[in-house]
Amino acid sequence: MPGARCSVAGLLMLATALPVAAQDFDPAALDLPALLECRADVPTYNGFAFWLAGETNAADSLGWRKVDSGNPFLSQYELEKPLAAFGTETKTLVFTSSGPMAVLDGVTAPDLANKLGIKPMISAPQKFLGEKVVSEKTETSEGVTFATRISLNISTVETHPGKVLAGCSYKIEVE
Repeated sequence: MPGARCSVAGLLMLATALPVAAQDFDPAALDLPALLECRADVPTYNGFAFWLAGETNAADSLGWRKVDSGNPFLSQYELEKPLAAFGTETKTLVFTSSGPMAVLDGVTAPDLANKLGIKPMISAPQKFLGEKVVSEKTETSEGVTFATRISLNISTVETHPGKVLAGCSYKIEVE
């Protein structure tokens, strides 16, 4: 049961730190291509994500319009201006539970995965799923271990036919 106590203590520490990260986020400093392409760290992504989820009219202030994704696991936004990421442009973003993904037209998942050095876990005509771990580390502080994992992901989903989702997953687990 000591592991459970550490997890609870770690979650409490993490929960108290997250609102501070959201309060410290400066929307003018947002580098969305860096977040999408895994060139940011977990605290940077978390600060942005908590700000976007918790700040009234946050999406509006960025010129984004929230739209129905048709998928309960994706929050979707249409952008005012195109965004360049992965060598292409998009005006549509989705957010998974762990990070942002660009919704891309005019590319195939296998071709983009090959270009980015991502090996597919699933590669079939109806489904593609690939991941490349960019960073993985563990840190222990006051008896609590935090496992951080950043991975670049490419996938296709049934709710977005003909589109490729490409983005980054930022995860912290408390052990």
